[in-house]
Amino acid sequence: MNASTVGHRRGFRRRIPRVAGKRILITGAARGIGAALARQLHAHGAHVALLGIEEALLAQVASECGDAPWRYCDIGDPAQVERVVNSLTAELGGLDAVVCNAGIARQLSLLGGDPTVLEETLAVNVLGVYYTMRAAGPHIAHPGGYILIVSSLAAAIHLPLAGAYSASKAAVEALGDTLRIELRHTGAKVGLAYFAELDTEMTSRGFGTEAARSILGRSTVSGVAPVGPAIDACERALARRSRHIVSPYWVSMALWCRPLTQHLVDFSLRRGVASGLAIADTEPTGFTTEQPARPRRMRKLA
Repeated sequence: MNASTVGHRRGFRRRIPRVAGKRILITGAARGIGAALARQLHAHGAHVALLGIEEALLAQVASECGDAPWRYCDIGDPAQVERVVNSLTAELGGLDAVVCNAGIARQLSLLGGDPTVLEETLAVNVLGVYYTMRAAGPHIAHPGGYILIVSSLAAAIHLPLAGAYSASKAAVEALGDTLRIELRHTGAKVGLAYFAELDTEMTSRGFGTEAARSILGRSTVSGVAPVGPAIDACERALARRSRHIVSPYWVSMALWCRPLTQHLVDFSLRRGVASGLAIADTEPTGFTTEQPARPRRMRKLA
């Protein structure tokens, strides 16, 4: 290999895009993936703005990110989302990317459980993402603009007691695929993140329950993976405006063969589900993040 080739390759490596200087808004930034991502992006030179509903935690994360701008925001409230996104974008002086990360989880037995669990999950995980996309859209609809939507392996592989969460993540996957086409003419891009069970409170508090252990025979399906690689993948996605990212690596294989993977899940869980559902119907659980009061969007059945 001659010197000119080496120099060219080294130069190519130096031209890999970075997040430094990018103006990035992150929802659900008080803890978990959102907080870790905000800290890492700030450390690497990005300008971040944060929103969420846990004010004390948000303020702490913002102080660790160079006193980044932040706001309380219930993403289930469209007027509030529009106001906050516009305000934070003005403070950043524009917007290059938004990370739709905010989400909640809670186990639900579809027939015997509380239907408000599904309603609240959709209000945050689906409507909240839609409201965020809609409010941020005019600011990122430009060449270089990017929206990263945090979906989940649960969008493709569906487990008992996770029906509300799986439905919400499948819905945001559909929203992301649709928005990608609708934004193409502006030069902006859309990415989807698919994560398995990461070492966050979403995993431990959302599905680390007695009912789930009864069905699975263990604490998790695939084992809890470290969150660091997922944060690195998000940063790369924001730098490169990637179409898809996964963590851990094997999630890409599960997505590629969705029907087979779901069939294996169905087969492996053919026993023990009934007892787990019975436990779930009486087991006291809560959402991974306590939610503000919202008006009911679904009418009671007559």
